[in-house]
Amino acid sequence: MEARLDELESKLAFQDDLIESLNEIIARQDRDLARLQLSVNTLADKLRDIGESAGASGSSPEQEVPPHY
Repeated sequence: MEARLDELESKLAFQDDLIESLNEIIARQDRDLARLQLSVNTLADKLRDIGESAGASGSSPEQEVPPHY
């Protein structure tokens, strides 16, 4: 009976450690995701600005003649 109790306590300690590790990983991934979302939004804004400035100049990539013509 004592050996069984020791085994259960050992498993519980292992599970507690695993849960703590997983929580740390999830928290880190949440921070990384927030940072990446901010980067994507910044890049999307820059791309939109570039598109607007190209549209304002009257020249769009669809209307340009390729260099070999």
